[in-house]
Amino acid sequence: MQPQQNTGTLGDYFTVLSDGHRRRLLVALMQSNPRDESELHSESVVDELTDEDDQFLRHRLHHVHLPKLNAAGFISWDRERDVITRGPRFDEIRPLLRLMERHADELPDDWP
Repeated sequence: MQPQQNTGTLGDYFTVLSDGHRRRLLVALMQSNPRDESELHSESVVDELTDEDDQFLRHRLHHVHLPKLNAAGFISWDRERDVITRGPRFDEIRPLLRLMERHADELPDDWP
């Protein structure tokens, strides 16, 4: 059996990782799979926010970040059950997540 071939470019991966909420979501999935969408609001994926900011972020997660990661294949999102799992392409981005996690002390404060 041959290893899975990467189908994206480094630019594709950096585009996905360019948003802090998507990075935190992917790191959370790397640490524990599957995740309930509600867990992502109560953990480090969401920083302490006002109610208004929290509603805005939930909206962005539901309508922007989760669909983008799902379409790219990095997550699989069951909208009916609100369950998020690693997608078929998750292993392509895992090395970058691990690299950033190992060097977190050298990265900007907004990591992940």
